Amino acid sequence: MRQYSADLTPSWKKPQPVPEVPADPGLVVEEPGTGFCGAVIGCEAGTVTLEDRFGKHRVFPMEPRGFLLEGRVVTLVRPSSGPVRPTRTASGSVAVPGARARVARAGRIYVEGRHDAELVEKVWGDDLRVEGVVVEYLGGVDDLPSIVADFAPGPDARLGVLVDHLVPGSKEWRIAEAVTSEHALVVGHPYIDIWEAVKPSALGIDGWPRVPRGQDWKTGVCRALGWPSENTGAVWQAILARVGSYKDLEPELLGRVEELIDFVTA
Repeated sequence: MRQYSADLTPSWKKPQPVPEVPADPGLVVEEPGTGFCGAVIGCEAGTVTLEDRFGKHRVFPMEPRGFLLEGRVVTLVRPSSGPVRPTRTASGSVAVPGARARVARAGRIYVEGRHDAELVEKVWGDDLRVEGVVVEYLGGVDDLPSIVADFAPGPDARLGVLVDHLVPGSKEWRIAEAVTSEHALVVGHPYIDIWEAVKPSALGIDGWPRVPRGQDWKTGVCRALGWPSENTGAVWQAILARVGSYKDLEPELLGRVEELIDFVTA
């Protein structure tokens, strides 16, 4: 008698095949058992190391059907050799491969100085180009009322402004309060200068020195740290070169810039 072997399991009960995805550096996945979500930073000996947005690392086994990619179950496999295209921008956002810059919106983001604009461009530039947001810089906070009046913010032309050292009761705070409206948002960070928003660890220093009141802050910092105080522009370029991504910036700045981008693109 001929023997037959049949799988009588209903098709809807059988595990469905899932795609195999190379664990390339920068790929963002979630481990469903723990809910940990992060970017791949390493893959070896059957395990993958993920880093979340706050810099925390976790190691997980690369088991079949072990991860979620954009909400879908996948199996991570060892990455193939060859160049890897980054999947995260410097701001931590998901990169859009091949994305072209969008035509500029009527809305704008203003920052207080050239150094502020250069830092925003370095970390958020890819995001801003995709969204079509232009960043410009003020000559000073005293010019803000006239700039807002000339800009005439409206529903289709929102204006966001980032101000240095915005603390309650200060001159900057009073100006910001006067120009804030439904279509104009002014936010600030607590630092005297945008330099201070760069984490000391990114520069290999223990901390930003205190500068006595009445003394130029940049000059005082350079002198205290042994940097050339006669050319603060060159010092800033050296600082900026040490900023690789949002991880090198203080969260008080990160949150404010993200808030402005959300406001202008809403």
